[in-house]
Amino acid sequence: MSLSPKTASEICKLIVTAIREKLRNYNPETKHMPFHHRLLGKDRYAMFSFIHSMNTTFGMSIFEPVAVILAKSAGNYAKKQHKLLGKIDDETEETIRKIHHQLRKGDIDASKICEIEQVRKTIKEGKPETDPDSTVDLFIKIKSEENYFDIISAKPNMKEFVALKLKLLRWTALRLSQDKNVEVFTRLAVPYNPYHPEPYERWTLKGLYDLEKGEVLVGDEFWNFLAGADIYEDLLNVFQKAGEELRDEINEKFEKLRGN
Repeated sequence: MSLSPKTASEICKLIVTAIREKLRNYNPETKHMPFHHRLLGKDRYAMFSFIHSMNTTFGMSIFEPVAVILAKSAGNYAKKQHKLLGKIDDETEETIRKIHHQLRKGDIDASKICEIEQVRKTIKEGKPETDPDSTVDLFIKIKSEENYFDIISAKPNMKEFVALKLKLLRWTALRLSQDKNVEVFTRLAVPYNPYHPEPYERWTLKGLYDLEKGEVLVGDEFWNFLAGADIYEDLLNVFQKAGEELRDEINEKFEKLRGN
């Protein structure tokens, strides 16, 4: 199954609009970089700085809304920047810390279902309060299953992986504090595999995540999951089409950066 023309057109329009806005409004935050300028040259560094700024645009301005479009095209409820309200009692906080510590030490194997049930067993009903971990990049409801995604960079370091696992456990507890019987699944999403065509290899902490249950979805696994079909190559083609439409505008921006 491929992307429908309507969905492809909607995604392409979103990408073009987001990139045009970036081209129009981009202004480097730091203009005086004496070491970088002397080493690389001002023109080269200006290009690098712009591309780095473009990379940050991809998260909230492109990946998240594209994910919502795909999920809705499959007939599912989807929302970006979802606020997950709830309150975690002290006993459950201790349960979460214990699970997290045991996983880090390698005393237990990652088992997403088991972890969810441990949290479900201890959680108490709490008020729908805002928590430091309340913001969810992407919320997708597929039938009765609620999926909460943190869309992360392609190469998180060890410290980030550790912190992200704790966040996923806390998201589970926050949701269950509002409805102990809800079907909840918290996940990480990596938009692309930087090691392609080799498998994703950034598992510096093996056993921390339940990869067999899809706690981490990488590249085509993520996008196909959202759409409920094998659409990854079609999606890449949409990005290519948007790039072709924007080519002259991007080249013009690069020329201005070189001139400045």
